Amino acid sequence: MKTILVLAVCGVAAVGRLGAADGYTLPAGLLAGEVTSHRAILQARLGAEAAAPDGDRPGREGWVRFELSPGGDFSAARATPWRRARAEDDFIVKEVVSGLEPGAEYHYRARFGATPATASASAPQRFRTPAAADVAAPLRLAMLNCLSHYAFFHGSPPSRFHDQRAYAGADRDEGYPALEALARLAPDALVFAGDNAYYDNPPDHAARTVPEMRAFWHRQFALPRVRRVFGVAATYWMKDDHDFRFNDADLTGPERPTPADGIRIFREQVPVTDPADPAARTYRTVRFGRDLQVWFLEGRDYRSPNRMPDGPGKSIWGAEQLAWLHATLRASDATFRLIVSPTPLVGPDGNEKTDNHTNRGGFQAEGEAFFAWLAANGIPPDGCFILCGDRHWKYHARHPSGYEEFSCGALDRTNSRAGVRSGHPDSTDPEGRVRQLHVQREPGGGFLTVELTPAAGGEPARLRFRLHEQDGSVRYEVERARR
Repeated sequence: MKTILVLAVCGVAAVGRLGAADGYTLPAGLLAGEVTSHRAILQARLGAEAAAPDGDRPGREGWVRFELSPGGDFSAARATPWRRARAEDDFIVKEVVSGLEPGAEYHYRARFGATPATASASAPQRFRTPAAADVAAPLRLAMLNCLSHYAFFHGSPPSRFHDQRAYAGADRDEGYPALEALARLAPDALVFAGDNAYYDNPPDHAARTVPEMRAFWHRQFALPRVRRVFGVAATYWMKDDHDFRFNDADLTGPERPTPADGIRIFREQVPVTDPADPAARTYRTVRFGRDLQVWFLEGRDYRSPNRMPDGPGKSIWGAEQLAWLHATLRASDATFRLIVSPTPLVGPDGNEKTDNHTNRGGFQAEGEAFFAWLAANGIPPDGCFILCGDRHWKYHARHPSGYEEFSCGALDRTNSRAGVRSGHPDSTDPEGRVRQLHVQREPGGGFLTVELTPAAGGEPARLRFRLHEQDGSVRYEVERARR
């Protein structure tokens, strides 16, 4: 039987009420990240009740532990050790919990306060572990990116691409409306595909220092809808240029933030790597049952300089990550493979950039070599799809080799734009080689969902891709089937 976790609207609201204890709060909510069939990273940030004048949410020293229950009853919950929230960690506490059961729903909460003896419990949240690799199980994955706090509250800077007014709804203090629609869908996996904060927006108040970078995350995570959506799904985090350093950033140049700070603060602010393992990589793959395996790629930490002439020696991924990608793709026996990239491989994009695999003078050589490798290694286009972020419009496009790419677009209209058309002289595809099966023709926010239905009763396994508007309505959908 096909089952998808369903959460009523009133239940979503309850998840957001994380509570306060003796003047202590959890200003960034609770997160469960990097959830596999057997482990998860739980995260909380301890803070004071009052916000700073600039909207920052100061942290506060104290104590935190997590309680985890496979049901809603915490009377016999598993408790993690008490951890001190310290200024050097931005008052963030993380805990890796192992020994989880595959395909199970878990409820978790935090106890927090000035001391363990005076700590109080937060409201519970939930996540579901992926099914084991030999089990056929349904799944709903959602993906979003391009969350510009400044554009939402103040509007996008005028340009030939963007001229968007700030969000003016009566609910603006709740944050991005698309997250309300997304929470109602209650996905099993929620992918934040990059640009989760914009350090360089606006330019005259760009983050340069570690405290300034942290403040961008604090303001973002303080939005009620952001905190609520954390409570309904396992999260998987990726970074791109704006939550690394600045627009189109690579590892070169003296501009701040430095590459080292960009790498460090991303790993600090979200549950993406084990804090006890400084060598942990931010590229990884997760198996979701028999029929689906997902790859999450790192696009900033290993890239060649953007201005380097394109050719075989120029890489976004770096030699080690590319070798890992090749080996794990070949080894997978999943019915479907999803490759999640912070930047596009198919596009098309505008021709003014040199930042991604579609860009002329950028990294086209590596992108084209990767598609040739997929075909040469027998990885079929009907079983391997690319999901990309970075582009501020939703689209579905097919590379000349047959491999298809879906862009989730920008989460909110205030940071969106109309799509680039294949065959346009100012695109990366002036010859019209890329087939655009769908492209957003006007600015509009939203997100992508992918729903897996396992094979059953002689029917093949199916993936249904949906591009949603920011009110949750389906703008475009297509299904792909495979035995």
